[in-house]
Parts: sequence; C-alpha cells; structure tokens
Amino acid sequence: MAVGLLGGSFDPAHPGHVHVSRAALARFALDRLWWLVSPGNPLKPRGPAPLARRIDRARAVIAGDPRIAVTDIEARLGTRYTAETLSALLHRYPGIRFVWLMGADNLADFHRWQDWRGIMGMVPVGILARPGQRISARRSVAARTFAPFRLPAPASRLLARSDPPVWCFVNIPMRDDSSTALRRGGVWPPAPPQGRP
Repeated sequence: MAVGLLGGSFDPAHPGHVHVSRAALARFALDRLWWLVSPGNPLKPRGPAPLARRIDRARAVIAGDPRIAVTDIEARLGTRYTAETLSALLHRYPGIRFVWLMGADNLADFHRWQDWRGIMGMVPVGILARPGQRISARRSVAARTFAPFRLPAPASRLLARSDPPVWCFVNIPMRDDSSTALRRGGVWPPAPPQGRP
C-alpha cells in the first residue's frame, strides 16, 4: 500500500489542503493519504491552536473522503521533527510504502529542516507546486543537491514504487487558500465552546 504523508500544523485546515491531497493521490498514484497534524512546528515562533481543535476542524474539512485520514500520530509518538516521525512510522508500519508530501514553498526551505538529507534517503518525496514558489523551489539547495534523483513529472505515478532517494515536482491547478489568511481574518481559531450558566 502506498500512503502519502502530508504534515503540518493545519492551523486551520482549509479546502486548499483537500485540493492538494486529492491532487497528490492522483498524481502520485497513492492508495491513501494521512494528514499528520503536528503538535507544533519547531520553525515557527508562535504556537498553533490546541491540537484537538485543529484535528476536529481537519476532519470536518475533508468531509468524509475515505482516502484521507486525519491523525495526531506525532503527538502519540512523541516526535518533534519530520525525520524522527518518518523513522518511527517506517519501523511501526514496515509493509507500507510512505511518500512524504510537501508544497513547493517547503522545498525552498527544506535544507533548514533537521536531517533533511536523511528524510530524502528514507522515503520518496512528492512536491506540489503552490502559488509564487515554483522558481525558488526549483533553485533551492535541496533541489540542486538531489537533482540526480529527480523523477520527471510525467513519471509521477511511479514515485511511490521507487526507492529513495527520489523526488518528483508536479504542477497542479492553483488555489490561494491560506491558513495564515484565515487567522489574520479572525476566522480562526474559533471561540471555545461556552458552558451553560
């Protein structure tokens, strides 16, 4: 089974996450996709909304798509960095072929992630283009370092069955949904439920 892993704070989850997930399922021929809702992002100075609230929102946003599962497995595993999470998942689920998924904006900064080279050596990596990040992502340190291992976009359906290091950059129809914009607009986080007087 090929399972895509889309990690992030999902603070909040929105239709853009669903759009990217469905594109990844199709373009990389994945059987399932897991949203790894992280307890927090070590690269962000401000903490996210409470995990339970973000999980509830994510489950509501996917609207019962049976191919997408929302999980707090990083909190349960006690992992903080992607490399740690991937190592734990590969140990726990040896029969699954995992594919790490990320937007092109993350590829641009990927060399700042802890053990980013190790991540590339653990699992195939699928990159999905996002608005404004195509050029910087393709010229990034990670893209240049792993250029010999790039799978051409027309062969993207082979990614999950390829041995790492391997990565593939695909363009998908753009959406400009943004968790940051939702937070700035006062839509998120929602007010906590009020108890009865």
